[in-house]
Amino acid sequence: MQRFGTLSFGHYGPLGGGRELTARDSLHQAIDLAQGMDELGVNGAYFRVHHFARQQASPMPLLAAIAARTKHIEVGTGVIDMRYENPLYLAEEAAAVDLISDGRLALGVSRGSPESVVRGYEAFGYTGSNDPRGADIAREHFETFLRAIEGEGMAEGDPTSPFGGTPGLQPIEPQSPGLRSRIWWGAGNRDTAEWAGRIGVNLMSSTLLTSTDGRPFDILQAEQIDAFRAAWREAGHPGEPRTSISRSVFPITTAEEDMYFGGRQDGDQIGIIDGVRSTFGKTYAAAPDVLVEQLLNDAAIQAADTLMLTIPSQLGVEFNLRVVESFAKYVAPALGWTPSTALPPVTDLPPVTAG
Repeated sequence: MQRFGTLSFGHYGPLGGGRELTARDSLHQAIDLAQGMDELGVNGAYFRVHHFARQQASPMPLLAAIAARTKHIEVGTGVIDMRYENPLYLAEEAAAVDLISDGRLALGVSRGSPESVVRGYEAFGYTGSNDPRGADIAREHFETFLRAIEGEGMAEGDPTSPFGGTPGLQPIEPQSPGLRSRIWWGAGNRDTAEWAGRIGVNLMSSTLLTSTDGRPFDILQAEQIDAFRAAWREAGHPGEPRTSISRSVFPITTAEEDMYFGGRQDGDQIGIIDGVRSTFGKTYAAAPDVLVEQLLNDAAIQAADTLMLTIPSQLGVEFNLRVVESFAKYVAPALGWTPSTALPPVTDLPPVTAG
């Protein structure tokens, strides 16, 4: 584990006792927390994306706001549901956020998580799927998205246009150099991880795996990461791909943290999600020295380069910043963490010049 960041589910709504966290509160708190983490050297702020739910549904404005107010922290998603996306519009938005952030975007996409509505992507106008879960739509949209960010011409130019049209197929604008190297695919099994390796995108290993052979979740996840890297190498892609996993990890250093998370430590869970029997990872909650020992024995944490900590965003900026700071101070260094301020700067972007 070289990097760590936070994965926020962005829940908002009633908190009990007559209190409520509004959508506005959730967005502003996410920006404030990311600014605090940037100062600590935390490597990333990533956000879950869910439609028809009280969570983040349109992440690009939030990522742009964070990027404009920070200097080092990576901003990203885990993950955008490609069934809902216009791939060309997403390509334009992704390029814009990547340029605003000077190459700090980590755009995680996939078929998406189980929904709170039935085939919600059809309400967005994306119909005609031959798959009960819309996986064919997600893959088709993703392929078009990749072509667009690579600069392929997507629409025929009109040389008679009063706006100076050019003949031939025209790419979307803006284009952001190196953006493709910052695209991630969220995979919940070995096959999709290998597919991601073959096409040459980074891997976000899911919070669950559709495998239940009795072995621990971290072992299954480490094997998935190894299979992804092997597929990357066999496809002949240059360099090393990025890999991330997420965990619920709570260093207990105060009575308040013990009240919230003491006794929360549990083992792997088996359940049915989207009609598939799956394995879910455990929660870690203990004193920092105990956490270090436990996390050093988590095979997937040792295999991945980036660890995303799921955070209880409803508890507010101050509380979450203390949790993150405790992890950065007492746990992360023993796992091999390099603060964002110590990592080399992005080198594949041209210098920004005043217009």
